[in-house]
Amino acid sequence: MNRKTFLTAALSAALAAGLSPNALAADGRPADVKPSGAKPNVGATFGNTVESIYPDGRSQKIWMNPDGTWTGQSRRGNPLAGKWTTRGDKVCLKQTSPPMFGFSFCQTFPDDPNAGIDSKDLMGTKIHLKLVNGHVTKGES
Repeated sequence: MNRKTFLTAALSAALAAGLSPNALAADGRPADVKPSGAKPNVGATFGNTVESIYPDGRSQKIWMNPDGTWTGQSRRGNPLAGKWTTRGDKVCLKQTSPPMFGFSFCQTFPDDPNAGIDSKDLMGTKIHLKLVNGHVTKGES
């Protein structure tokens, strides 16, 4: 996988509206971000799929876990994984597989399956985020 493809997959997986390098705490999370669990909109994602839809029609999906971890599938179907925390009204994702060292990506997540959120990824590409009921895999939704 070339560097541009890797970065695009990793950044889109993070559903990033912006990239924010942070100092890291001893446990690997950004030092200024509290451990996961406090935001009401995050609970809506458990057992469901957060889908990021790109203008070309391809999408990537992530699945949030109550223990502060997430897994996902890139637009090319590659597996992704990491840890999540919250900051204000945003969910911050740190990707650990494939690794993206020292970066956390923060995004407001949809919490209503009937309404999505228009946003941009780190590269400035417009994306539409939506919450899909259930654990939806590539090709479904």
